[in-house]
Amino acid sequence: MDEKTLEFVTYCIGKLSLFLKLPQQEVYRRLKKSGILYEYIVPSYDVLHTFSSRYLLEDLTEYMKEKGVL
Repeated sequence: MDEKTLEFVTYCIGKLSLFLKLPQQEVYRRLKKSGILYEYIVPSYDVLHTFSSRYLLEDLTEYMKEKGVL
């Protein structure tokens, strides 16, 4: 994972933490456990980083619901 992708992952976890009112460690655990982190966020960085913050949060929370971690 390159530096830009790592910064984006950190950004996503931080924003989701605030949005979901969950600790960052818990958000990370859920994203990793569900496969969203390494099977969706990291490989899709090129597209996802162009989304608005609001759309990104909506997309990730919907996907977390689909995966059963929300």
